[in-house]
Amino acid sequence: MNVEEITGLQAASIIQKLLAMPESVHLETKRVSNKMVSKALETICAFANTGGGILALGLEDAEKAKGIARLYGLSENPEAVDELRRKVLTHLMPAVEGLRWVRIECKLRDGNDGNVLLVMVPQSPKVHSILDDGTWTRMDASNREMTASEITDLTYRRGVISAESEPVSVPFELLDTEVWRYFASSRGFLSGDVSDRLFRIGLAKRVGGELQPVKAAVLLFADEPGGLLATYQSRADVRVFHYRGNRIEPGAVPNLLKPPKTITGPISRQITQATAYVLDELASGLTLASSGFKTVHRYPERVIKEALTNAVIHRDYRLNKDIHVRIFDNRIEIESPGLFPGTITPANIGKVGSFARNPLIARNLREFPEPPNVDAGEGVRMMFEEMRSANLFPPFFAENPDAAQPSVTLTLHNEARPPIWEQVSDWIDRNGPLSNSDLCRIAGIDTLKASKMLKSWVEQGVLIKDASGGKRNTVYLKPVPVQTLEFIFGGRG
Repeated sequence: MNVEEITGLQAASIIQKLLAMPESVHLETKRVSNKMVSKALETICAFANTGGGILALGLEDAEKAKGIARLYGLSENPEAVDELRRKVLTHLMPAVEGLRWVRIECKLRDGNDGNVLLVMVPQSPKVHSILDDGTWTRMDASNREMTASEITDLTYRRGVISAESEPVSVPFELLDTEVWRYFASSRGFLSGDVSDRLFRIGLAKRVGGELQPVKAAVLLFADEPGGLLATYQSRADVRVFHYRGNRIEPGAVPNLLKPPKTITGPISRQITQATAYVLDELASGLTLASSGFKTVHRYPERVIKEALTNAVIHRDYRLNKDIHVRIFDNRIEIESPGLFPGTITPANIGKVGSFARNPLIARNLREFPEPPNVDAGEGVRMMFEEMRSANLFPPFFAENPDAAQPSVTLTLHNEARPPIWEQVSDWIDRNGPLSNSDLCRIAGIDTLKASKMLKSWVEQGVLIKDASGGKRNTVYLKPVPVQTLEFIFGGRG
């Protein structure tokens, strides 16, 4: 583990930012001592299991000192730092990959030259524990040991294991369907027992000496997978809701244009039928905009198909919730059960692409003669590029972790992206929250016009408003918070 060195003006800038930042879900500060080692290990474990973060060693807690009086440095106990570095290699199971150790030059509280050590911990795609010290998660500004059920949930959520591989007590004859025979024919599986063939391609397991199909096999080949999996408190259908207007109106009578459409069947057909139905709804022009003219939906067809394909393939099939597609005048929302797997976040999905939560499903779907997925990991990036080419706002992803059934919602806005938005988006990425005066300066407009722009973007959901500093200090930011790891070092979100 090499230690990076930062000196000079860059080091001074980083120290200044650190001193101004309170401890949070992404930042913890500690003086170095023998007692520090075990707590620091817990913090590294917690950061890796949560959203990543920075452990700053040699820096006193902000509640115990202020400003430069916090800068005790590493010289208090360099042996403790060495012990921590050894235990990171031997006591974290599995090892946390991608750790960075960065020594920052600074003037200490006593005026002597010294250093603060930053341990940069990325969010991990795995679930980590400490030898003889449990599995930890990060709270707002502290660590907490996880319960057994929380560990299991995180293991599923990260995609370390998947519900698709669980054996289910479903008779194999219910999988000997037209879709199975179509698939088997394309792969040369015409002869042999269905159970044996599924076992050979990883879609069946032995349970107590008896073969049982796994959940992925039911989803891929059963005529009614949702019904067969209901016993296991799991749903597997797609429901489409077409609303009049731009929001769901509360009341006894919902503002639906027609009854919701439920799309069932093997998931390859669900993708095909859901895509066709949504595109037909968009082309029908049934919705009247507030102006009295029919709404024209301009989403690229490839984006709609990819969004629905991803929702079906990558959803969490543990959860007892269907995929919901909501069509409004000004947008489409596709809500898929389960949070992002691996290290994917709303902030990075446009760059890193997709992560196969359900590799059995993804791998076997691509083997169909006319596969709905290429499984090349480029679909999400294509969506961003297609929306940009159509001069529309980029896809917006949001996680809903506090819902009864956690989910990810993708929103596609049916509104042209103004040229100034690109400059605003880039400015926020680089500098953080945006104020009215910042927008005036960027766009060369007056305060009133800037206010109208900002209000419009908040209503669309592409910006959120933060008025915690008072009306005069209101700022705006993207729905995804600034990432501390990048912000400290590069000034970027």
